Amino acid sequence: MRTNRKAAGRTAAALLTACALALVAGCSGSGGKDSEDKADDGGGGTKAKTPPMKIAMVTHSGEGDTFWDIVQSGAEVAAAKDNVDFLYAANKEGKEQAQLIQSYIDQDVDGLVVSLAKPEAVKAVIAKATAAGIPVVTINSGAEFSKPFGALSHIGQDEAIAGEAVGEELTKRGKKKALCVIHEQGNVSLEERCAGVKKAFGGTVENLNVEGTNMPSSTSSIEAKLQSGKDIDTVVTLGAPFAAASVKAKAGAGSGAEINTFDLNEDVVKQLKAKEIGFAVDQQPYLQGYLAVDELWLNKNNGNVVGGGKPVLTGPALVTEKDVPALEKFTARGTR
Repeated sequence: MRTNRKAAGRTAAALLTACALALVAGCSGSGGKDSEDKADDGGGGTKAKTPPMKIAMVTHSGEGDTFWDIVQSGAEVAAAKDNVDFLYAANKEGKEQAQLIQSYIDQDVDGLVVSLAKPEAVKAVIAKATAAGIPVVTINSGAEFSKPFGALSHIGQDEAIAGEAVGEELTKRGKKKALCVIHEQGNVSLEERCAGVKKAFGGTVENLNVEGTNMPSSTSSIEAKLQSGKDIDTVVTLGAPFAAASVKAKAGAGSGAEINTFDLNEDVVKQLKAKEIGFAVDQQPYLQGYLAVDELWLNKNNGNVVGGGKPVLTGPALVTEKDVPALEKFTARGTR
């Protein structure tokens, strides 16, 4: 597993922050033999003896996006440890996401975790949350909007750097033309990824917008593009489910293009093992959910702000078939 050199310094800082966080959060867990016994469940422990909290997470997840299942898994484990009632809702449309955030403000939650895929759509409602004294942590997307919107911090990867890492890797692999598949139009993070690929890639990049919530349609669109663009020698998908769709589309089109993807899940690791996928970009979604809940708990109970208000990086790291043995048990239980 390789971390992009451009992010090495900030990743190291993020790891130090995470380690410090783990030490503080350890006060709410158990140690010794009991901790060792619980280590395989993804980071749980004895429930904190702090007042109960209610924390809500609102994301831009589309139906069937396994990435957000992993984010929720991390959040739920942290919530169980921190004596937190965890609530979750999602909608890929910005207007609906804003309405969901408002519904949790109305419930007077103790903290909010929000993704900023369509930042302008949720800007006003996040301002309402902070004005009401509800702390907000942003995750995954829209890092550059987090601080201006009044959030405590942002937890995720730098999408431009992640895209550049992919572009550099494709150049090393001798690729000449890449198809970058965007599964949600208007999502600033997905656009940043493709822009990063284009910036660092020695070849050419063509973007393809597909209907991400309709997998058969997405597969057909990718297949049609591969049939008409015989010079496309690599496909870059921006979410794990679309890697499988591209593998299927490649077979249907009779294409020799290499499939590569952002994000991991159990299927992607299997596809890496079978060499159906060349590499994947891991941004550790479990950590995004876990740290976001933990930060809100720490902020309320100890006044902490993770990363000192700077983005806390959880990626990127490039994963290949060589990393499969170390990852299989984690992806099988839904934590990587």
